[in-house]
Amino acid sequence: MKNYLTFLLTCAYSIVCGQTPINRQALVERHNPTLHQPDTLAALTLGNGNFAFTVDATGLQTFPEAYSKGIPLGTQSGWGWHSFPNTAGYKIEDAYQPYHLHGRDITYAVQKKNTPAVDYFRQNVHRLQLGNIGFQILKKNGQAAALSDLQQVNQVLDLWNGEIRSAFSVEGIPVKVRTVVHPHKDLVSIKVISPLVKQGRLKIRIRLPYPTGEFADAGANYQHPGRHHSSVIKPGLIIHELDTTRYFLNYSPINTSSPHLHEYLLTPDEEITIEFSPQEAQDLPSFAQTENDSRQYWQAFWKRGGAVDFSGSTDSRAFELERRIVLSQYLMAVQCAGYMPPQETGLTYNSWYGKPHLEMYWWHAVHFALWGRADLMEKSLQWYAAVAGKARAIAQRQGYKGIRWQKMTDPEGNESPSSVGAFLIWQQPHFIYMAELLYRQHPEVLAKYQSLVTATADFMASYAWYDSASHHYILGKGLIPAQERFKPEDTYNPTYELAYWRWGLQTAQLWRKRAGLPPNPEWGKVLQGLSPLPQKDSLYLAAESAPDSYTRPSYMTDHPAVLGTLGMLPASPALDTLIMHHTLDKIWTSWDWKDTWGWDFPLTCMTAVRLGEPEKAIDALFMNIRTNTWLPNGHNYQDDRLRLYLPGNGGLLTAVALMCAGYDGCTTREPGIPKNGKWKVKWEGLKPMP
Repeated sequence: MKNYLTFLLTCAYSIVCGQTPINRQALVERHNPTLHQPDTLAALTLGNGNFAFTVDATGLQTFPEAYSKGIPLGTQSGWGWHSFPNTAGYKIEDAYQPYHLHGRDITYAVQKKNTPAVDYFRQNVHRLQLGNIGFQILKKNGQAAALSDLQQVNQVLDLWNGEIRSAFSVEGIPVKVRTVVHPHKDLVSIKVISPLVKQGRLKIRIRLPYPTGEFADAGANYQHPGRHHSSVIKPGLIIHELDTTRYFLNYSPINTSSPHLHEYLLTPDEEITIEFSPQEAQDLPSFAQTENDSRQYWQAFWKRGGAVDFSGSTDSRAFELERRIVLSQYLMAVQCAGYMPPQETGLTYNSWYGKPHLEMYWWHAVHFALWGRADLMEKSLQWYAAVAGKARAIAQRQGYKGIRWQKMTDPEGNESPSSVGAFLIWQQPHFIYMAELLYRQHPEVLAKYQSLVTATADFMASYAWYDSASHHYILGKGLIPAQERFKPEDTYNPTYELAYWRWGLQTAQLWRKRAGLPPNPEWGKVLQGLSPLPQKDSLYLAAESAPDSYTRPSYMTDHPAVLGTLGMLPASPALDTLIMHHTLDKIWTSWDWKDTWGWDFPLTCMTAVRLGEPEKAIDALFMNIRTNTWLPNGHNYQDDRLRLYLPGNGGLLTAVALMCAGYDGCTTREPGIPKNGKWKVKWEGLKPMP
């Protein structure tokens, strides 16, 4: 009822503003991914934010080996984690390394070479691939069908209803498959119709892989059957045990055989339901029930929150931008709306061992609030309270006040050793930023998050070091900026981080005012004396310690993070917009764009929007760079290692919200949409950025 009322209010608002409400179903359905042949980079995913199930052209995970170097056929959850036994008794302290900074030793958990303890704690814990559910399809000669044997492929992801419909034939015999995932359970339900079922030539095959322990895990490692245990412990229930991790597969119908270790064949009676769970589950829903729940969930999702429609635009890029927007909304809801911060490759396959990176949380989650779905952001924001003790311990170990938020972490908030991550600081104000977005829509959260905002700001103020020579507070040495091209021992006062520190402390003071508290004097002292933004030759530098920011080739690669100073953040008296204009122009023409990441393009777009350059904002989103590649399923391809990269999707949605709804104090309607007559836009339900 609440979602329906929100939909009606959105429609009423559109009518009052003289705009016909967007036909949301038509908008969404014209971008349904549709495939007519197998494509290993076009695997499709169903999920609910805490569980995701990715399928190949058969509608299931029939050919995981073939897709392992494309978009893998993963089955992952928020609770599914595993560690190899720590038989050597490694301790995280083995990774600590002291750095002498500002007259004292500060320890960082660094990625030292040839240190087994470091390797162990980077590798463990890792997210677990829970299992592979596919078909066993036999040809007339009794051999298993290969991917190349599929004919007449016709597959569509029905975004409006959250369902994948697949059709194909093998040796001329048709197979029709419908696949759905439950919106609130880690459960997949399948309906299959084919003469091959009655002929005994098509069965459901469950295979349980073993974790690779490598940087990436595509869920197709079946090489170590003796290292784990699985069995049918009663009809309709499989247990899988890996060291100290165990979970269950509950399924119906229950006709099961096991031709090989960790492999189970089920004969479908037109439909089958399988639930993954850390406990034994009861009362599995039918396919019809799951399908109905999925339809209700996804239709409500699309009807609430933001929508952007470029119908009628004559710019050739408009339809493609609309496609990316629609598919990004879907993918972020499927992959990144769970109860802890998501991982760059979401719930499809591991990168960085499946561990989340908190500096990327902004790019994963901010868009939810800007698109009127702040509840999906808050689901993971609440996780910070659960790990605050671990974050406080990091600050205390290093001699700071408050909480120093982790970078590369795990569900319990344990810090992972990293040659870069231990020195990053730009994840610190993220919590304040997202708490502020949440407050703007739900002021009642002030009391809920006040203490964490305070502890976050306490660290920020104590981290700033007073330099008696310059009479300013500086950030560093002992840091690596968001542009990860600088040595921590030498780097201080990166421009973006300085601006973010100022904004974060100012916003924390505002939270105190809202709570009826006086300004924090320590924060105020740092704000009063914080170093100015470093510049040279009318350009903002990457860092004050890098006066050669634009002359050394290695400094013109990776993230052009200096643009975040006015892009991710609002203008302030500390910033000169003319200098930022020059900086954007310099980066635009001279940056090594082939050495960038997917979120760098929306970052550039946002800076252009705030500088009043909408044409450049659009051009930034369509740079012809490999890391700005968008696949048929909506994924942002980076390279052979990262075939999907969700910060690119989240960044696009944040940029589009800024382009349409603007930002605090903006007087230009739709500031990021060119006024050249080629663009027509309708939008609903978007919120302005700070």
